[in-house]
Amino acid sequence: MKAKLYKTYAFKDKDPVIDHLRTAMNGHKYSKVSNDSGVSAGTLANWFEGPTKRPQFATVAAVAKSLGPDGVRAITRALTRK
Repeated sequence: MKAKLYKTYAFKDKDPVIDHLRTAMNGHKYSKVSNDSGVSAGTLANWFEGPTKRPQFATVAAVAKSLGPDGVRAITRALTRK
């Protein structure tokens, strides 16, 4: 049996997780999220404005946790494509 593949996201430049986290970052400064998550502000800038296309899951989880419920919802939406 072959699995059906559905194209639900046009992944050309960035992973959908980055897009969802960008929305969750609304109003948060890189420096605050960096301090709370342990992920450098430069890494965050590379995710949202720079060359990083696929961040590591451990860093994504740390950033989401530092954003609170909005960050957790962002990852859930990205992973479930809702």
